[in-house]
Amino acid sequence: MKRFAALSALLLFYSFAHAQDAPTLVVKSDVSRANTEDARMKILEEQVRMLAGEVAILRSDLAELRKTKSPERSSGPQVLLASARPEPGMLSPSPAPAAAQVVQTQTFGGASGNAKLLNPDISLIGDFIGTAGRNNVSPSPSLEMHESEVGLQAIIDPYARADAFLSFGETGVNVEEAYVTFTSLPAGLLLKVGKKRADFGKVNTIHNHALPFIDRPLVTNNLVGGEDGIDDAGFFLSRFLPAPKNWFLEGSAEVLRGDSAEVFQAIRRQDVSVVGHLRAYRDLTESTNLDLGLSYARGHNNNGSNFLTNLYSGDATLRWKPLRRAIYNSFLFRTELVWSARNQLSAALPSLLQTEHAFGMYSSAEYRVNRRWTVGGRFDRSGHATDARLTDSGVSGILTYWPSEFSQIRGQYRFGHLATTPTDFSNANEFLFQFLFVMGAHGAHPF
Repeated sequence: MKRFAALSALLLFYSFAHAQDAPTLVVKSDVSRANTEDARMKILEEQVRMLAGEVAILRSDLAELRKTKSPERSSGPQVLLASARPEPGMLSPSPAPAAAQVVQTQTFGGASGNAKLLNPDISLIGDFIGTAGRNNVSPSPSLEMHESEVGLQAIIDPYARADAFLSFGETGVNVEEAYVTFTSLPAGLLLKVGKKRADFGKVNTIHNHALPFIDRPLVTNNLVGGEDGIDDAGFFLSRFLPAPKNWFLEGSAEVLRGDSAEVFQAIRRQDVSVVGHLRAYRDLTESTNLDLGLSYARGHNNNGSNFLTNLYSGDATLRWKPLRRAIYNSFLFRTELVWSARNQLSAALPSLLQTEHAFGMYSSAEYRVNRRWTVGGRFDRSGHATDARLTDSGVSGILTYWPSEFSQIRGQYRFGHLATTPTDFSNANEFLFQFLFVMGAHGAHPF
């Protein structure tokens, strides 16, 4: 383009000089005046042809430069720098200074941008599980394609994004999560609308494939609805809160339809459930951080609209992950405690309303030995929501091999001391193995 500007300026200067230096002629007739005009038109036509050729050359050079500098067009703006080329017939000058470079901004969008809008990020995660051993209380299949999760994620516009996760099991299809997030609300609020795992504790928010163990803790199965947990349709509102120095504080409030596995069951339209969560996070050192949480959930249970279940939870996570060796060594310790207060009829007196209190907890730890291997363990203890006299306990040892970041092979030994009656127990000795694989662009889950 600079070459084009120089040629244009030269042409204007030449025309002005020619007009000043030309001798004054007295045209005697209209014929001689017409001949002079024709000559000038021919000269201008030749000059226009020459300039058109120069412009074509510059366009060709610019196209080659774009191919060299930016082989893949981005959906966002890009800046291309091109040094001015020497005039034909001139010696190549020294590299042009920064002030002489031409800056061009690529147009946002285009065909590739539209294609991106019409094609969200798509992923597939496969979860294959096998079980061997003895468990008379809650046996699992010997082999099963436990879950195939399809994820669809995209930015709708500058003010919202959408996420959907469909779970394909051997018995059917389930919408695990599907919600839209509004990120530009007043007062720093963040709103999610749709179906989503509630922010209750830690394990309830994590998808199966993102867990550091194959099964879910006993407290999750006994008190918080098992694998599905508190997963329901509703409104999810959150906001960052003022906090002391070096602390990150977030609060959330959720109103749900009231149907979540065996935990909550809505009989009437107004039998909604609510969930509240407060999270505090702090970096202790460059490599160590602490995450604390308090949660509360309330809803109607399967006994009817006059029977409520209240859940209280506290969780703590300590993570060590050195920045320079994060893919080789890391350590994570997590513990979670859950209290359940469930209204139900007394077994001794069916006409008497009573509140059954149950407590459960787990503690887990995992250490990444190197880039491929991770070892861990977990301790479980939990009562039953409907009968606190039944108490289960167990321990697990876990070993995980990472062929790459897109696949995992995990083995877990699990011993359980499971209650069948208040006075009778059954021991379970099992070995579980798991194969996980990821295809496509799957967004990271929150820590």
